[in-house]
Amino acid sequence: MTTGVPPACPAPAVPAAPAVRVAAADTSAPAAAGTLDPRLPTGPANGPSTGPYGPVDEPAARPDLLDTVAGWGPVTTAAGVFRLVPVRVERDLRLITAWMNDPAVAAFWHLAGPAETTAAHLRAQVDGDGRSVPCLGVLSGVPMSYWEVYRADLDPLARYHPVRPHDTGLHLLIGAAADRGRGVGTVLLRAVSDLVLDRRPACGRVVAEPDIRNVPSVAAFLRAGFRLAAEAELPGKRAAVVVRDRTLRHAL
Repeated sequence: MTTGVPPACPAPAVPAAPAVRVAAADTSAPAAAGTLDPRLPTGPANGPSTGPYGPVDEPAARPDLLDTVAGWGPVTTAAGVFRLVPVRVERDLRLITAWMNDPAVAAFWHLAGPAETTAAHLRAQVDGDGRSVPCLGVLSGVPMSYWEVYRADLDPLARYHPVRPHDTGLHLLIGAAADRGRGVGTVLLRAVSDLVLDRRPACGRVVAEPDIRNVPSVAAFLRAGFRLAAEAELPGKRAAVVVRDRTLRHAL
């Protein structure tokens, strides 16, 4: 599944704060003997303190508008232990570029091309003001999805659909074919939206805006406890705006 992102456009200014965007095929073939497979961690698969996707590799070094995504910690799901690991461009670019160049992903993310295309998209967030945090989704020690956790009230979405202070948005793509079509996206969407609501007490709603044409993505959100709030014309797509309300999280 992939939620996709509209073409870039200027975003609203960030108000003063304390210092403080599902279908993707696994396009990279298994690595030849003696070479590094970019789909796998380079250290111990389950070493939170020593592996490349453990907490020690996730320092917070920019304004915190999302309550320290790097510190949200792992959660146990029906699919395995899952955590969001903020992207490091030099470590993750090869893998994310491969995902972005899958035709099924490119149709919604519009980021197919050389590594520089993906790098520019990532660096705009990593080096930005903190309103969006790009992350790898690591499941049972293996990076298998790409996420963007963003402040919807500080996002261009706010120009096209009513949002509330601290509304938190999600963009998602699942990287490997083996992880699609069997409910993994739904499980992870519920887990991540629960993380948002648990770790961000000021946030009353988790929102997303998948392309209305992307029926599997919209369906995954609805199965994960989101409700269809509206359709909205965004730059480059007509979106299904879906919302998971804090007050309804245990009812849906």
